[in-house]
Amino acid sequence: MKRAIITVIIIAAAIGGIFFILKKNKAKNDAVTQEASKTNAYVAVRVDTAQNATVDASYVANGTFEPKQEVIVAAETAGRVVRVLVDEGSYVSAGQTLAVVEGDKLNVNVANAQANYDNALQNLQRFESAFKTGGVTQQQLDQARLSFENAKNNLRSAKLTAGDVTIKTSVAGIVNSRKIEPGSYVNPGTAAFEIVNVSSLKLRVNVDEKNVATLAVGQPVNVTASVYNDKTYTGRITFIAPKSDGSLNFPVEIEVPNKGNELRAGMYGTAHFGGNSTANVLVVPRAAFVGSVSDNTIFVAKDGKAVETKVVSGRSFGDKIEIVSGLNAGDVVIISGQINLLNGTAIEIIK
Repeated sequence: MKRAIITVIIIAAAIGGIFFILKKNKAKNDAVTQEASKTNAYVAVRVDTAQNATVDASYVANGTFEPKQEVIVAAETAGRVVRVLVDEGSYVSAGQTLAVVEGDKLNVNVANAQANYDNALQNLQRFESAFKTGGVTQQQLDQARLSFENAKNNLRSAKLTAGDVTIKTSVAGIVNSRKIEPGSYVNPGTAAFEIVNVSSLKLRVNVDEKNVATLAVGQPVNVTASVYNDKTYTGRITFIAPKSDGSLNFPVEIEVPNKGNELRAGMYGTAHFGGNSTANVLVVPRAAFVGSVSDNTIFVAKDGKAVETKVVSGRSFGDKIEIVSGLNAGDVVIISGQINLLNGTAIEIIK
């Protein structure tokens, strides 16, 4: 009996000791938590200042030179090629004959159509004379006139078809490729030659929405080619797309004179917009933006708190971004620690 009582007393004492230790640890943990909450009452951030700066206002965009004109010349009638008059690399003028297609059958068709026309004309003349004397009816005369018109149209069609025995180019340029040889058989639409006009080239580039507003059709643009680092060409803007693509870029086309055919289609080129111009604009570091620049969200440090601010961003100048509206020169912007901030969060500025 005494042993049981002693055992109960020992167990009670052990339980009491455990509760005491737990309570003591809880008090200690609470004290640490309170101290930590005091320590973390402010979010540590780094800041910079929005300021006016003179920046390089030039803008570059890369693209590929394309021919001013690029035409596939095709056969317009069926037949066998008897002569090819130009080679690849030859310069050709508009209207020049490039190849000749066998036209014997076509000439026979013209002769037959001519004979039918002559016969229909004689018949019409006889019917008109007979109608004056009452020898034929009005209906017979009308039928003769219809036959004559049909014969005349058939003759015209045969002559047009016979004229297509030559393959001609409608544009001047250089023969980039020849797709037929003497003896080849062609059908209407068969590709025969590729003609490219490189007397001037087109450089097509993409310009973002923040720079396209400064461009205008007819504006001169300096252009360089990747293979001629020491040369600069002067082009003019001939087209600015009225609609952007999915990346908010606007296709812009620049025509570049190509004296001596020095430049070639397919080469890489760079357009230099704005020349050596400078501008005085309000800028902030790119790091001031929460997320991407297009989100236009910045935290401003004001009275010991982070104030979420919506801005309108402009052009990019390296690690500086133009601010069109939303900030003033001298505003202190937060450039690090934004991930822990909400509007109104207390902050501590660190160096």
